[in-house]
Amino acid sequence: MTKEEELYLTIGKKLPGAESSQMFGKPCLKINGKAFACFFQQCMVFKLAGHTHAEALSLEGAQLFDPSGKGRPMKEWVQIPFNYADEWNTYAIAAYEYVK
Repeated sequence: MTKEEELYLTIGKKLPGAESSQMFGKPCLKINGKAFACFFQQCMVFKLAGHTHAEALSLEGAQLFDPSGKGRPMKEWVQIPFNYADEWNTYAIAAYEYVK
């Protein structure tokens, strides 16, 4: 298991009621049956809105999540690279609260 995967799992375990699941065949975290974060290409991906979404998207290397790779990104989902792992927990909490 990579350090990126370990961090993803650690973040998920800290959020009350968060469940591990799958989304598009990728590991994800859900609350009340709804996905709020996932792990993809050594990055974490978060469902965000408003100012938090804009802030996350402004990080260097961050992008809208396009799981198919066919130019059809998911508008609310932001893929954040491991360079910003120190901020993953903050975005996970924001996504958790947004979806909850």
